[in-house]
Amino acid sequence: MARPDNPRFHGFLPIDKPAGLTSHDIVGRVRRLTRQRTVGHAGTLDPAATGVLTVALGMATRVLPFAADSSKTYRAEITFGIETDTLDADGVVVRQTDADVSLPDIETVLASWIGTQAQIAPKYSALQVGGRRLYELARSGIEFEAPVREVEFFELTVIGFAPPVLALCVDCGSGTYIRSLARDLGDALGVAAYLSDLVRLRSGAFTLDDCWTLDQLSEMPLEEVWPSIAYHPDVMLTHLPAAILDETGLARWRRGQRIESAETMPVGLMRVYTTSGEWIGIGDIESGSERSIQPRRVIEPASDETSLVTR
Repeated sequence: MARPDNPRFHGFLPIDKPAGLTSHDIVGRVRRLTRQRTVGHAGTLDPAATGVLTVALGMATRVLPFAADSSKTYRAEITFGIETDTLDADGVVVRQTDADVSLPDIETVLASWIGTQAQIAPKYSALQVGGRRLYELARSGIEFEAPVREVEFFELTVIGFAPPVLALCVDCGSGTYIRSLARDLGDALGVAAYLSDLVRLRSGAFTLDDCWTLDQLSEMPLEEVWPSIAYHPDVMLTHLPAAILDETGLARWRRGQRIESAETMPVGLMRVYTTSGEWIGIGDIESGSERSIQPRRVIEPASDETSLVTR
């Protein structure tokens, strides 16, 4: 019988992912280093890409569904004249054209994409259709329509152009595929294109400067350094308002009961704390009940004797 998981490490750990490893591979490495199973990540990064991958451990995994501030910044390299089946450098060439594009035309197209756009997901991606991953269907030779999703671009800035290679700074919302951006840019310019390199510079609250490599982590005494290298589970919730509960409210909170307030509060999610500043979870103010907090995630504080809690 498998032993129950008793996490010793709690918090977010930003990792500088190397090329060639999947996001799942990184989670597996962190599991082995920390010897605990309660590990996840915030935002998949393709195997060929490098940069910020935010790993969640222990209590922080319970925050992942609520971490709405998941916008990301990338340095993307797009090569014109070639298209691959995966839309990146890991794929097989499926189309070649000339690469005759001009910088003014590129900038005109990019400027028109700022804001919300409909984007077709890559056929080699982890999205599901009918309960199966798209890459599984693609590898099996099954014909299917890739899902169309709404994405948002905040910045699309050219930082270098040495034909046929374009370097872009991309700041975008959650769920955006930069591989699809490369394909769509080529289509808009009338040429083939693929994503030849990608570095994630920022994911939510974390940048490359905050990251640790797997080699660095493997050489650290993690139990000693954890408070100085990881981030508190509520760091991904700073975009939410905060509520503080008194002893009466705290007792109801721990039983998962609705908490009445004398004050009208904004509808939506909020961080919840004790009067001593201890984070105890996530509450929800539902429309029509602006004076009561419904518990959504009740977090029991970790024991100082058995667990390591981040700053």
